[in-house]
Amino acid sequence: MQQLTRPWRRVWLVAALALPATLAPSSHLLAQGAPPQDRLTLADYFNWEDVGNPALSPDGRQVLYTRTWIDQLNDRRESSVWIMNADGTRNRFLVKGSDARWSPDGTRIAYVAPGEPGGAQLWVRYMDAEGATTQITRLTEAPSEIEWSPDGKSIAFGMLVRQSDDWRIAMPAAPRGAKWVEPPRVVTKVRYRADRQGFLENGLRQLFTVPADGGTPRQITSGEWPANGNSWTPDGKALLFTSNRVADAEYTWRQSDIYKVDVASGTVPPPSTRSGPDGSPGPSPDGRYIAYTGYDSTDATWKDAILYVMDADGSNPRALTEKLDRSPAGMMWAPDASGVYFNAENEGSRHLYFASLKGEVRQVTKGAQVLTVTDLGKSFLAVGTMSTASRPTDIVAFDVRTPAPRWLTDVNGDVLAGKQLATTEEVWYTSVDGYKIQGWIVKPADFDPKKKYPLMLEIHGGPHSMYNVGFSFARQDHAANGYLILYTNPRGSTGYGSAFGNAIKNAYPGKDYDDLMAGVDTVINRGYVDRNRLYVFGCSGGGVLTSWIVGHTNRFAAASANCPVTNWLSFVGTTDGSSWYYNFAKYPWDDPSEHLKRSPLMYVGNVQTPTMLMTGVNDLRTPMGQTEEYYEALKIRKVPTAMIRFNNEWHGTSSTPSNFLRTQLYLRSWFEKYTQPPAAKVTQE
Repeated sequence: MQQLTRPWRRVWLVAALALPATLAPSSHLLAQGAPPQDRLTLADYFNWEDVGNPALSPDGRQVLYTRTWIDQLNDRRESSVWIMNADGTRNRFLVKGSDARWSPDGTRIAYVAPGEPGGAQLWVRYMDAEGATTQITRLTEAPSEIEWSPDGKSIAFGMLVRQSDDWRIAMPAAPRGAKWVEPPRVVTKVRYRADRQGFLENGLRQLFTVPADGGTPRQITSGEWPANGNSWTPDGKALLFTSNRVADAEYTWRQSDIYKVDVASGTVPPPSTRSGPDGSPGPSPDGRYIAYTGYDSTDATWKDAILYVMDADGSNPRALTEKLDRSPAGMMWAPDASGVYFNAENEGSRHLYFASLKGEVRQVTKGAQVLTVTDLGKSFLAVGTMSTASRPTDIVAFDVRTPAPRWLTDVNGDVLAGKQLATTEEVWYTSVDGYKIQGWIVKPADFDPKKKYPLMLEIHGGPHSMYNVGFSFARQDHAANGYLILYTNPRGSTGYGSAFGNAIKNAYPGKDYDDLMAGVDTVINRGYVDRNRLYVFGCSGGGVLTSWIVGHTNRFAAASANCPVTNWLSFVGTTDGSSWYYNFAKYPWDDPSEHLKRSPLMYVGNVQTPTMLMTGVNDLRTPMGQTEEYYEALKIRKVPTAMIRFNNEWHGTSSTPSNFLRTQLYLRSWFEKYTQPPAAKVTQE
């Protein structure tokens, strides 16, 4: 792509000068020599773009999508809406904003963009030659999940509705000119804060509609329960959403139902309930059925969801994908209402599947790829995003009846021009208890199996999540600096069925430790790993396992436990929700033994591995206290350690562009300090 298509780009001329002195390359790295010029570098990251949410026009001739780029001067990501023909031609900028949706007749689009009096607002653009745009809301909270009504006359959206504090105390009036401290925050709910949002006590998400020509939004749902999602019924008379509108709903765990609210009156009839979580409702084009996902209540830590269909009145529910044992997502009805298309993860890939109303399930696409279909047209043309190990995420399109995805965009082609990329090799190996574990080895572009390379073991979080075969800038950067990277999906990972995901119940982080070590042994046995330079890192669940690993083996030269949980006793009551209480056999006040046994902090007396910790100062998911407890324990034992406290970060350390660079550089700088001969494993208790 020519530079003219990116007027916002600024060339990073001298990357080392633009970074703080603490991020300058270490002398050890300089001694090894800088990466070759034909490798991907961190300087390239500021020219990196991402794409998402492609949507077909009603006539199937054009595609809207969101394109995200990095504003280097303000250290943030910005989004724009782009448009192109369905064959990828005439690809061009349309408006600033994101989450664009076509009107049913294709004459307008609705989207979210900054507006007056401030913050995110709803806008409408006419798709004629004039291209007029109109801000149609003046909201005080950000709208989300916008959906046109079937007649195109109004737009539904979700928005936070703030609640006033009804606890009144007889405070005396402050004297004139007094500067009293701000009143306290009154908290009375079980879940009162959320990572990346902060305190939740002051509001609930509700559904609204607003005239498509602009006007006053009208609140449709109300009450002491949030309304999640929104989808119009084909007759335009009701909205479908997910909630749990029962007494003491905040004390229920994994319980929700499908509701239908009458748009005119706001009435919400009782749903057909069952014990378990139901969600993601979507009506069929003919209005006869509603597709949704869910499963029966269970105490399993992981259960793959099932795709269900029920009649429009909530009766006659039946399962369509009970035998698939993979979780459907992003459901889209076939244009002829013969069944439902959906995305599902499987063994490191993501593909499109189809379930007929008769319960016949088939995989539509194949290959080592991460495909997310986001829209399906009346002519069975699908659009979505796709990535492979060697190609970043771009927009694709294909006919679902003859599936062969074709690339419509190449937004990072100019950045990658002339670059030699690392290669990724899939590997399967056998762990303890006979478990088959999938992983991948990322090798430098000039890999020579006769040489010895330092190895990074990268561990995913969750713990119920899945590493995939998609492109990773971070791994490409590490490989460009001479590292091998091993990343795997140990027990507890999703994409391998419910039994595999639930195999860590009341055992995390113990059993997946065995799977990770078996993976390291597998790569070492190939003969190209420098056994003196083994390193391990991960964030969130990966930080849990990293801190567990260094307490159970000394084989790694250095480690970085990022945003970890190190003490389950203190964690379950300070994280952003109460759900982790249910991941243990007993409450800690009844019997703390399981919490202690599974806490990495209890094994810190074994740690000899130099271990760094990196955590965001705003983290509410794995609060900073978890990092601080482990750091102080390492320091009192005089184990080499460092605590890196990332500013402007919630859970994770890389949402701010410059912090992504810092994460990469601190990690390698820490590892480059340490080498050691292989050591015997620590005796496990």
